[in-house]
Amino acid sequence: MGENDSHSGQSAGPVSTSNSSEQIDHRSILNFPISSDNPVLTANQLSFGYGQKLAINSISFQLKPGTLTALVGPNGAGKSTLLHLLEGRLPCCEGCVKCNGSVALMPQKAAIDWSFPITVQQMVKLGKTSKQRSKDGRSVGQLLNLVGMTGMESRRLNQLSGGQQQRVLLARALIQESDILLLDEPYSAIDPPTRAHLLDVMRQQAEVGQTLLVSSHDWGKALDSYDRVLVIDRHLVANGTPAQVRNTISDMDGRMGDCCG
Repeated sequence: MGENDSHSGQSAGPVSTSNSSEQIDHRSILNFPISSDNPVLTANQLSFGYGQKLAINSISFQLKPGTLTALVGPNGAGKSTLLHLLEGRLPCCEGCVKCNGSVALMPQKAAIDWSFPITVQQMVKLGKTSKQRSKDGRSVGQLLNLVGMTGMESRRLNQLSGGQQQRVLLARALIQESDILLLDEPYSAIDPPTRAHLLDVMRQQAEVGQTLLVSSHDWGKALDSYDRVLVIDRHLVANGTPAQVRNTISDMDGRMGDCCG
């Protein structure tokens, strides 16, 4: 996606929110502003629904270049839907997304057929588009080393553990060398050491200028690993630094159900 590209949803999408009975009191939203640096991504009043049910309603926020942001909320809050809207996979019912760079998505591992008869190396290579194949960049081996999968290039997908699957998906996402990387539940079904390793890789990516938005069930002190936190429950509940969000929403466990795993 090129500079100033946007996907707008004035008429596309299965639901219109204009006559929806679901009204959001936007005065309750805790939205701490970011600095004046030019954002790499802006979401403006995004709404989307399935059938007649709203999945997300009037969500707005910005992402700064080179930042690592957590996207948290209970199951069914609309986290995956929001990521698909930002990537452009889903059309907005209302609102638009403006990007000053390319966007890539690391999907949930449940969305992948891990019985498909290919190797780890082939899986990572699938992340490259035809244009990217002609460019110099980090090799498959370099990326597998980065995510802790050194020497496993020839291993079949059906031989991988859950943690190894997540590492391979991250390598496949990184080979795209996008300006913005959206990650959908990258910590699902992995052990603490694997989670720490993946988070360290994400932080390294942010430090070299990539912008990352990570859907997760982190809460409490775990949020301190991020620069900012977006909390959603179909609408935007809070947007700020980890301390701002955690200190302000002190009753999160009660308000957000099973958000915190």
